[in-house]
Amino acid sequence: MAVGARSGRDEPEKRPEDAVEPETEGQGGEDAEDAEERPQRSFWKELPLLIGIALLLALLIKTFLVQAFSIPSDSMQDTLQRGDRVLVDKLTPWFGSEPERGEVVVFHDPANWLAGEPTPQPNLVQQVLSKIGLMPSADEKDLIKRVIAVGGDTVECKKGGPVKVNGKELDEPYIFPGNTACDDAPFGPLTVPKGKIWVMGDHRQNSQDSRYHMQDSTGGFVPVNKVVGRAVVIAWPVTRWATLPVPDTFDQPGLDKQPAPAAAAVGVAPAALGVAGAVPLVLLRRRKLAGGRTAG
Repeated sequence: MAVGARSGRDEPEKRPEDAVEPETEGQGGEDAEDAEERPQRSFWKELPLLIGIALLLALLIKTFLVQAFSIPSDSMQDTLQRGDRVLVDKLTPWFGSEPERGEVVVFHDPANWLAGEPTPQPNLVQQVLSKIGLMPSADEKDLIKRVIAVGGDTVECKKGGPVKVNGKELDEPYIFPGNTACDDAPFGPLTVPKGKIWVMGDHRQNSQDSRYHMQDSTGGFVPVNKVVGRAVVIAWPVTRWATLPVPDTFDQPGLDKQPAPAAAAVGVAPAALGVAGAVPLVLLRRRKLAGGRTAG
């Protein structure tokens, strides 16, 4: 009897718990339905924030990491064609890295080299997109050439001969077919001052490069602090996508007079990095908000 009584008392104690379980399950079902509805509504509420963060990150990337530039002329054919869009690595100059021989670089006009060249007039949309790095800037006076010699180098090119850097002849397969190395404007020997570079276009007979500015205030040399960055990839049109590596001729033994700076890392498009950086931030914020609702 004692055992039976004890058993009888145990059963009623369990029944209230069992009775509560269906209610808990019912509440869970309602919460699950609410949870399914919330993400859809909160996504549209979070969308402006997502866009804002993406644009902010794109602007920061354009300012400090990577920027798109448009090729306005034929001076770098066949490496670059008029209308190509290239991505320029702007990060490494912030860490003290200087241009190396063979790199294709974008630089600000050092001494009115672009005098007389027309400047395109962008519309409002193009101006906004260029500010955040989604389109090349149309109003900046920038040039793009290949670095042939750097500070401390001796560079020369006689008519009929190749370009020589520190006495080493350069084999230049990137020169436009049918062009000569410098027959239109031979020069040198010249010693490049420290903190300067000597630049030439790949389309030698159609490039107003260092050779044509030896009489101006720069002496034909481009100050390193005028260099925006190195062009690392052709991003547009997609049919011409390609990287822009340093040609092997600049790696030949004996060419260096000084240790080469650290190699630059290849960047990616500002828009893509902006979105990639914004999405995790927004998702993390939404997760914290959802955690706060659940805890409450």
